[in-house]
Amino acid sequence: MADSSDAAVTRRLPSLDPTLLYTLYTLLGFGLVMVYSASAFVSVHRAGYSTYYLWHDVVNTAISLVTLMVVVTIPMAVWRQFSPYLLIVGLVALVMVLIPHVGVRVNGSARWLSLGVINIQPSEFLKLFLVLYLAGYLVRRQGRLSEFTHGILTVATLLMVTGVLLLLEPDMGSEVILWAVAFGMLFVGGVRLSHFLAVVLSGVGAGAVLILASRYREQRVIGFLHPFAQAKGDGYQLVQSLMAFGRGGWLGRGLGLSIQKLYYLPAAHTDFLFAIVGEEFGFLGVLFVIGLFSVIVIRAFQIAEAARGAEDLYACYVAQGVGILIGLEAIINMGVDMGVLPTKGLALPLLSYGGSSTLMSCVGLGLLLRIDRELKARGASR
Repeated sequence: MADSSDAAVTRRLPSLDPTLLYTLYTLLGFGLVMVYSASAFVSVHRAGYSTYYLWHDVVNTAISLVTLMVVVTIPMAVWRQFSPYLLIVGLVALVMVLIPHVGVRVNGSARWLSLGVINIQPSEFLKLFLVLYLAGYLVRRQGRLSEFTHGILTVATLLMVTGVLLLLEPDMGSEVILWAVAFGMLFVGGVRLSHFLAVVLSGVGAGAVLILASRYREQRVIGFLHPFAQAKGDGYQLVQSLMAFGRGGWLGRGLGLSIQKLYYLPAAHTDFLFAIVGEEFGFLGVLFVIGLFSVIVIRAFQIAEAARGAEDLYACYVAQGVGILIGLEAIINMGVDMGVLPTKGLALPLLSYGGSSTLMSCVGLGLLLRIDRELKARGASR
């Protein structure tokens, strides 16, 4: 009976949600413009021509959009069925990056796998695979979420395993995102508040221990707290980023006129692209980007509520998880660039240069579009 219902939904799927699509296209298009602006100078010195990073980003964006359209054609029932296997694939990939001559090491970190013409970052895909798995977990354990073992301990144990693998890369930024997304989903899923707070406080304590146990992490935190006292050391990136925002003022210096991207601000086209937006487009440009991400998060939770109303809890939890994931990554990246959070090495979704991040974000939005489509087909979306 369920199969015939899914087939009926597939046959009469309505158009894709225009709000999500236009917001996605705007972010991707603006991202290509900003990546070119931020990377042109570096590209000339690296490859001899200014469009080196731009063309790579165009290819990444095209692959991501094609993948999104494929994702939209796959029923949510299929994602639910295969979510445990996807999580296993993600964990195996995390192990593979640690194997010598298999994982690709860049700047001392083993975070990538080479697929010949491109490198992929498994931790990016693990975030989304975890969302898909946890959505199914929350549905299966719906009646027992108030119990400590079934509600939160099992998930915390899984996160400890992924945490160890990510620390070996090392990639503490992705670990923070995984924990935040997982516990955000558990919280909205209905775990007991006392259990939630106990594990969150334990996680904060463990994070503090990890920071104090590593001089590298400790110095990064000190550089975050006192950047101008270490303007030529661990506070260098943050100082240069804050200077970019300061130069931008209200309306910015104009597209292409950033000074900080001229080798003053490292990773201007990746982790600190938002600072270049602030310098070239000013406070209004910053509000524009924040507004676009706000639209995605709000729409994700609207779709989640529609799914809950249609009694499709799996789709509800997936939509919430995608909204939390993209929203958190955007908040953390922007917070780092503005000096509100310590440096984490996370890209700004859909804007920064980086194939794995853009692909993961497009897959997440593809899931939102699919959920919305199925709900509309049942007359349950709004």
